[in-house]
Amino acid sequence: MKLVIQRVKNAKVEVENKIVGEINKGFMVLLGVKKGDTTKEADYLARKLCNLRVFEDENEKMNLSLKDVNGELLIVSQFTLYGDAKDGNRPSFIEAELPDKANELYEYFMEKCKENGIEKVEHGVFGAHMDVSLTNDGPVTILIEK
Repeated sequence: MKLVIQRVKNAKVEVENKIVGEINKGFMVLLGVKKGDTTKEADYLARKLCNLRVFEDENEKMNLSLKDVNGELLIVSQFTLYGDAKDGNRPSFIEAELPDKANELYEYFMEKCKENGIEKVEHGVFGAHMDVSLTNDGPVTILIEK
C-alpha cells in the first residue's frame, strides 16, 4: 500500500462536475493498493498518516500532527501509483490490486482514519474519472509505503 500525502490549505474532488469530497486544512492523500496488501498494511498506514507530524508549531517547526491541528482528510484511490514504466513508455499496472479487493481496503483505510481520531474524512468515487484540485501548503509532500 502506498500513500502520497500532500499538506493542503484546501482540496476537493469532483465527478461529472459535482463536488463529491472537499476539505480545508489537512491532507490530500492518493492511496494505491498493491496485490497482496491486507488490513495489516492499512492499519499501519492509517495510524502513521494520522500521527504524521508535518504541521508547524508555535516555533515554526514541523512538530504537530493532523490530529493536533484538527485537520481534515481527502482520500482518493489511485491505482496508477503502482504503474511501472521501467520498460517501454506505457506503464504496466500488474502490481495494482484488483478493483474489488482494492476498494475493500480503500473503504477499510478510511474507517481506520476515523478510528484514529480524524473527524472529517472525505473521499473520491472509487473507479470514477475524477478532477482533483488542491492548494498545497508549503509545499509539503510525503511518500509512505508499507
